[in-house]
Amino acid sequence: MELTIEQQPFGQAPDGTPLSLYTLRNRSGMVVKITNLGGIITELHVPDRQGNLADVTFGFDTPEPYYSDSPYFGALIGRYGNRISGGRFPLDGRTVQLDVNNGPNHLHGGSKGFDKAVWHAVPMVADLSIGLKLTYTSPDGEQGYPGNLEVTVTYELNDANELLVKYHATTDQPTPVNLTQHAYFNLAGKGSVLDHELQINADRYTPIDENSIPLGQLAPVEYTPFDFRKPRRIGQAIDADDVQLKNGLGYDHNFVLNKGESNVLGLAAILRDPGSGRVLELYTQEPGLQFYSGNFLDGTLAGKGWTYEHRSAVCLEPQHFPDSPNRPEFPNTILRPGETYSTRSLYRFTTRA
Repeated sequence: MELTIEQQPFGQAPDGTPLSLYTLRNRSGMVVKITNLGGIITELHVPDRQGNLADVTFGFDTPEPYYSDSPYFGALIGRYGNRISGGRFPLDGRTVQLDVNNGPNHLHGGSKGFDKAVWHAVPMVADLSIGLKLTYTSPDGEQGYPGNLEVTVTYELNDANELLVKYHATTDQPTPVNLTQHAYFNLAGKGSVLDHELQINADRYTPIDENSIPLGQLAPVEYTPFDFRKPRRIGQAIDADDVQLKNGLGYDHNFVLNKGESNVLGLAAILRDPGSGRVLELYTQEPGLQFYSGNFLDGTLAGKGWTYEHRSAVCLEPQHFPDSPNRPEFPNTILRPGETYSTRSLYRFTTRA
């Protein structure tokens, strides 16, 4: 068996631009399907402890729902992942106003973020991996952001069932940049994720207000429902009488990873489904991880033969902290001319007995 990548049509964008779907296969049987619409991972098939493959990510069969209905299933997110309060922030003595698309806030790059862009895709084949290189130029003023931003995102799949995502960007004006991948994971392939076990390498998290904007402090997870330093069932405390869980309608919080601002590729989280034995280990260079427990899924969306029910998937989004452009005490997210934005995240799929 060879490492292979195949391209096939995937309908068209609303303006008639043809879309493609790329299928990456490794020698271990893992399959990843990615479209040049939003760099979206539409399918991700990995083996269980018996070697049986299942699709462990949410998505749709056609491009249309990604434009109309998708809560960012599998998408690349930019220019800024997560929320910016009021859609505005100060920058070099002026106030920048962005598109407001999430109550009073700006979320995930706006109503037409990178998830709805058509990227230029180039397949890559090497001896030990296959990949897809995606490029996009975000023009000055898109969704309110200043500057022309040149973005490259590369997906690489190897035979160790590892998917590496590499992000690079440059700009001609100062602008906030916070790119991430928004896959929804259910390692059982169906049903609730409340019995999944999750471990997050974080002693602290960023509490939020009722609009899901960080309050500014880095609070300890100890003695709270947010203590995932050792593996625990996602459902163990999700309905606890806790103001933070009420503000997020469950878990929808940024965790401060135990790595400071260092640029190493460190372990952020481990997600395990006891039933199938599938395990996802997530490594990242980012300082934060947004853990979202599928609180807004309500059974009204369906695709690939699934109905996407309440809390039937989790998102683990490597990132800088939400609302950082308004929080100078948070790690910096402003990219300036002459600088290069560069970060990596690695998704490793294994099994346990």
